[in-house]
Amino acid sequence: MPPIGVSARRGAPGDTDADTRVVGLFEGESLEEPELQQLVDSGEAKGGLKKLAVTHVDGKRVVIVGFGKRDEFDGEKARAAAAAAAGRASELGARSLSWATPSPDVAGALVEGTLLKLYKFDRFKSKKNGDDGSDGDGIASVEVTSGNGDVVAEVSEARVRGEATNRARDLQNLPSNVATPEFLAERAREIADGHASLSFEAFDRDAIKAMGMGSFAAVAQGTYIEPRLIVMRYSGPDPKGPHLGLVGKAVTFDSGGISIKPAGKMHEMKFDMSGGAAVIEAMSAIAELAVPATVTAVVAATENMPSGRSVKPGDIVTAMNGKTIEVNNTDAEGRLILADALCYAVEQGAERLVDIATLTGAIVVALGSTYSGLYSNDDDWYGKVEAACAATGEFGWRMPLHPDYFDLTKGTYADLQNSSEQRKASSNYAAEFLRQFVDDRPWVHMDIAGTAWATGRTYA
Repeated sequence: MPPIGVSARRGAPGDTDADTRVVGLFEGESLEEPELQQLVDSGEAKGGLKKLAVTHVDGKRVVIVGFGKRDEFDGEKARAAAAAAAGRASELGARSLSWATPSPDVAGALVEGTLLKLYKFDRFKSKKNGDDGSDGDGIASVEVTSGNGDVVAEVSEARVRGEATNRARDLQNLPSNVATPEFLAERAREIADGHASLSFEAFDRDAIKAMGMGSFAAVAQGTYIEPRLIVMRYSGPDPKGPHLGLVGKAVTFDSGGISIKPAGKMHEMKFDMSGGAAVIEAMSAIAELAVPATVTAVVAATENMPSGRSVKPGDIVTAMNGKTIEVNNTDAEGRLILADALCYAVEQGAERLVDIATLTGAIVVALGSTYSGLYSNDDDWYGKVEAACAATGEFGWRMPLHPDYFDLTKGTYADLQNSSEQRKASSNYAAEFLRQFVDDRPWVHMDIAGTAWATGRTYA
């Protein structure tokens, strides 16, 4: 879909060229415009979160959306309300939206909720949205107006975040015969070519082996599609703080390998590269926002396929840091490629680490599609990452690490095993496995298997 124009304006909400205005209503409160207050008095417009009413004033469509209780209103509720209003406006054929923000603090959240809701992926449809008149041409522009503060910076930054998120969704939604490891590497190269602050490298199968990444190479050996270790380096203006390592899992299709998955819903395993997609497009946003930081992004990209040359249950491989691993289950491949990717980030000097991965089905059972599972070996670093999750609506819930879970990682014939025969605490066990490759540096592991694609969110 083409990008949606986003702008900010200071002034009266009614002084807009947009064909549709959006006005928020808090529970128990009134609206300043008499024509809109009539809908409140009649009971047609309600303040409950995401409640909607539509009217026309001076020839313009006005969508009234409930914000809930004022003292409970925050960025996440703003995103949810914005998504509800944008969805209704789109259904009614709106081409342009003008938001009246109730506070400069949530101006960015209104933009994010709108952009995420209006996202469409129809690249492979012969009849695009609107060809049959269903959605028209869609909303092309979004404006945020404020009468009590300048919101230009907040709106601009939110546009960057929203667009980067939607580009990551594009990568996720592409089929695996298009979004190969080489394709992801080329996307990373394209991003780096557009920013002087970014550099790019990609390593092929032979280079992966030569660097001693026996764990990553073992997963990749079963596929005839070339793997890639994708590396993006960012140096921001006046960088402050530690060197951050962002590590992403990008299994572009996960059949399970020799330990093959059931056929049902296997087509969804094109989403097993979601962590890598998030990291690649995050680097685009980091560069566009000129974040004062030093970041090294490492994305391990490969298919996991069964073939005559695939890694087999019982094989023993050696990771980049010298630890040996029994591969007891070839469908526990994500932790194998992340092991070497984390080692590489450490070798490159990363002082703090975050890895993002669709790692375990068990985290979906535990947390559903609302929270990602967060694991950390450092309380201070965890606190910073969790705060970022809360601020952006990408909620995370801390899960435990414990010596008992580490015991499950110990192998019979090697240092570690990638899958324990004791089928318990599977997500925690997987996190303890990854912990063996971070060199005791502050680290947060984000298991996004339940949140990687929008099955449970209110605004996506």
